[in-house]
Amino acid sequence: MTSFSAMAATTPIRVVIMLFPRTKLLDVTGPLQVFNDAKRADGSAVYEIILASEHGGLVATDAGVPLPSMSLAEVSARPIDTLLVSGGRSALDAAGSAALLAFLREQSGKTRRLGSICLGAFILAAAGLLDGCEATTHWEYTDRLGAAHPATKVRPNAIFVSNGRIWTSAGVSTGIDMALAMVEEDLGRKVALDLARDLVLYLKRPGGQSQFSGELQRQSRDAAGRFEALHTHMREHAAGDLSVPELARIMAMSPRHFARVYAQETGISPAKAVEAVRLDLARDLLKETDIGIQQIAVRTGFGDDERLRRAFLRRYGVAPGEYRARFGNGRAG
Repeated sequence: MTSFSAMAATTPIRVVIMLFPRTKLLDVTGPLQVFNDAKRADGSAVYEIILASEHGGLVATDAGVPLPSMSLAEVSARPIDTLLVSGGRSALDAAGSAALLAFLREQSGKTRRLGSICLGAFILAAAGLLDGCEATTHWEYTDRLGAAHPATKVRPNAIFVSNGRIWTSAGVSTGIDMALAMVEEDLGRKVALDLARDLVLYLKRPGGQSQFSGELQRQSRDAAGRFEALHTHMREHAAGDLSVPELARIMAMSPRHFARVYAQETGISPAKAVEAVRLDLARDLLKETDIGIQQIAVRTGFGDDERLRRAFLRRYGVAPGEYRARFGNGRAG
């Protein structure tokens, strides 16, 4: 029997991306660009990408840019390898289309891979295709997805989730991360890494990574900006004394008052904030440098590699060495 990789070497992998009125443009064009840029050694295309909609024709996106599409009947005429449902707020309306849901149910038993970008998860869930699956969607709508579809196990912070055949991704740019992961699954890490570099991207943000960067989370929590200077100090002095008494001294507060106010205004304790800052820095050093892990532990304030390892496992679910091996641009640990 011919392997998938052998078939892919000669036959284009057919990817269909479903659209609907006011679909989010980047939810379509992000994955499309990834699949389009995957080339064989001779420069030929690895993927055949087709845009589809319920009735076919031009589909207006949320950005006002119309995209051409084939109808459901037209795309059903040939086998589909990978079927992706785009997102945007209008996906909530599209989830009520009986014809679209029937098409997805029919194709779910035929396609090798089925996925969604952003709020497209609501469409897959409405078709019953996420029942019993772990899934994610845009952070603003994860609670709503779980409430509307209790048979779906929602992972609110994940960038993307793979259940084997069924994939879901979070908001907008995470469709690119998911598409890169699919390319890696199809063609191997080296091809996906080269593609990510061509697109000036990291390969690839782990699926379980938070939808927010650590810094964006801190900025969002500290909406009033009261601790902005303190967070800058944490980043610049990660290896130094970041104890509650020292942080309180910097803020001209008593330790007890500082700890209470910080937790009230940011939603996390000072100790957890310090650990998050140090982990963000350690992750960046693992990805972008060849500094030894023990040295990274010292530089980021963990002191030794075992403390760093335990904290890294809690936050990312992998050890520092494994993280570097997977996401460190080929550098050794």
